[in-house]
Amino acid sequence: MLEQYVLKICGELKLQPRQVAATAVLLEEGATVPFIARYRKEKTGELDEVQIASIRDRLEQLAELDKRRESILGSLNERKLLTPELAAKIAASETLSGLEDIYQPFRPKKRTRAIIAREKGLEPLSETLWAQLPATDPKAEAAKFIDESKEVKSAEEALAGARDILAERISDDSTARAKMRDLYLGKGVIKSKVISGKEEEGAKFKDYFDWTEPASSAPSHRVLAIRRGETEGFLFSRLTPPEEDAVSLLENLFVKGSSPSALEVKAAVHDSYKRLLGFAMEGEARIAVKKRADEEAIRVFAENLRELLLVSPLGQKNVLAIDPGFRTGCKIVVLDRQGKLLGNDVIYPEQGARNASDAAEAIKAVVKKYQIEAIAIGNGTAGRETETFIRKLGLPPSVIIVSVNESGASIYSASDVAREEFPNHDITVRGAVSIGRRLMDPLAELVKLDPKSIGVGQYQHDVEQNALKRSLDDVVMSCVNGVGVELNTASKQLLSYVSGLNARVAASIVAHRDEHGPFTSRRELLKVTGLGPKAYEQAAGFLRIRDAVHPLDASAVHPERYELVDKMAADLGCSVLDLLKDGARRTKIQPAKYVTAEVGLPTLKDIMNELAKPGRDPRQQFEAFSFSDGVQNMEDLKVGMKLPGIVTNVTAFGAFVDVGVHQDGLVHVSQLSDQFVKNPAEVVKVSQRVTVTVVEVDLARKRIALSMKAKPELTPRSDRKNEAGPRDLNRFSQGASAKPQSAPGNDWFSQAIQRKK
Repeated sequence: MLEQYVLKICGELKLQPRQVAATAVLLEEGATVPFIARYRKEKTGELDEVQIASIRDRLEQLAELDKRRESILGSLNERKLLTPELAAKIAASETLSGLEDIYQPFRPKKRTRAIIAREKGLEPLSETLWAQLPATDPKAEAAKFIDESKEVKSAEEALAGARDILAERISDDSTARAKMRDLYLGKGVIKSKVISGKEEEGAKFKDYFDWTEPASSAPSHRVLAIRRGETEGFLFSRLTPPEEDAVSLLENLFVKGSSPSALEVKAAVHDSYKRLLGFAMEGEARIAVKKRADEEAIRVFAENLRELLLVSPLGQKNVLAIDPGFRTGCKIVVLDRQGKLLGNDVIYPEQGARNASDAAEAIKAVVKKYQIEAIAIGNGTAGRETETFIRKLGLPPSVIIVSVNESGASIYSASDVAREEFPNHDITVRGAVSIGRRLMDPLAELVKLDPKSIGVGQYQHDVEQNALKRSLDDVVMSCVNGVGVELNTASKQLLSYVSGLNARVAASIVAHRDEHGPFTSRRELLKVTGLGPKAYEQAAGFLRIRDAVHPLDASAVHPERYELVDKMAADLGCSVLDLLKDGARRTKIQPAKYVTAEVGLPTLKDIMNELAKPGRDPRQQFEAFSFSDGVQNMEDLKVGMKLPGIVTNVTAFGAFVDVGVHQDGLVHVSQLSDQFVKNPAEVVKVSQRVTVTVVEVDLARKRIALSMKAKPELTPRSDRKNEAGPRDLNRFSQGASAKPQSAPGNDWFSQAIQRKK
């Protein structure tokens, strides 16, 4: 069966059989996607993580298809309905929908109108009508089936029962279902209406109160918006093709001519569509369109999450972290270079001159005492005010002051993870610690959170949750293993995402480290309870040990290749440490000389890169960012202002940008570039620094329209209204960053953020 899978996947993904077969075997042996992509390049022909994950997912889908196939065969065989012809058709089916279509006529049903008609003995009459012979007189034939004992009191009742049988037969026909499925997906139209009496309560869905759009081109966010409106009880929607097209399709399949019996079949066709097949196909189409919308929303979420996780780290610095606040003051914490909490306090810079003076002295004293190298300030309430206060203190120029995105910090501070880390501190201290650690190493800190609470998703609670979790877990694992993990300082949450490890083994590693002290070599991992040779093989290359006994333990060179590097060094008459330090020696290495059946040039190239920069961090170098001085609130914004900003979220309809006023602005997709943009992700990424122009400010609704065009239009055009598409008012789920949620208006701003190409 695996061979059939391989051949099918080769055709679908345009890959060579040896690549798919090798990947399938490695996956079956328990290898992870990052491990295969990084350390088994020769076997897979250098497939990347995306291709390997696609093979993995397709293998699972085909296995599920076969599982369903076996279930159907078992059911048919048990009921003695399986024939050689039927078994052959089932074996040849390559899709789940095709398989279900074949099974449809044999599926156990409740007592339908067709079953009742059969119980009355009307199936022979339905067969006579189905033949549609010109000489057949339906009424005369039906009269033969009048039987008071079977509750068939007239010819018309007999004909009605026969048509019920035909209607179900048409609905169960695999060809009809396949063609109707294509029609619904190709020409289906989504129509939504407001439920009567819910107009005011469901005002946030106003754009969908009377909405029509082709299902094939409906964007993900609009499909999910309508679905949410239905879930919340404000909207009702249908997905149907033009009725005349559907009926015509069925008539062409089943009606032969215009004889009296053909007219009976035609009537059965109409009944089948309206009562049976239409609803069945609409249900399937809705599921298919929802699945497509889910896939797009999940893709956008995954891309945003990757960019956020790979934000440049400050690195190991002494950090003063501040969780800002007005009434309750600013919680400050001091972290050492390893992120360890050294102390905490509260200052009140916004509560009078005396408190501000005390706060200033406290900050200066802390900076001096702990040799603070960077100050991390949360970007929430009072964030800009606190940043302005700190910048005016005259601290040494060497102290970096950075505004840090604190989305999800409050969720972390109340989590079991935070309570376990800081059992003797309250949530304000934990939140401040998280802000500081995010600056030092965003990846290491953000893995402690459920990705859905970080605030870069779109309709994350509306999409299929298992698919979402699988995708996000893949992204986190890819990022963690791509960067590498310092074994002696990593949290168990971070370690759990390392290839080959899980939460249980990660906890064992931390427990072993706490009991026996820091690891001095990768080989010591084999002493950890629950970590066997297979897990070691998968994980070792992604774990780093600074100042280890073996110099390569701090690199991405896998232990299985240490012997090879030793040979390189021996051939040059030096040590491995000399190779790491001396670039001139490394230039003398001829990789082709070391090619073997197991090790090819791709792996040798990776090894040479690691020898040049062992354990290097692939993330970009950190650069401090600051917002414009004097712009702290929406009231400070003026149309035409050019401001620096940071992209906080990328969606299908544009990007949200933080310009430092406590409310993100929207750069609509039409304002991202002077060139036409279809996919915003092609232009901007989460955490990217951008320069934007303020196009419009709506203080009442707390909305900011921004543009990244060289010469944006700053004056509303009267005809913009005609260009507008519906605005998605519920694009962000609970737990995400706050975004505009009020009801739409007819002003230019409301229309501007709706525009679609």
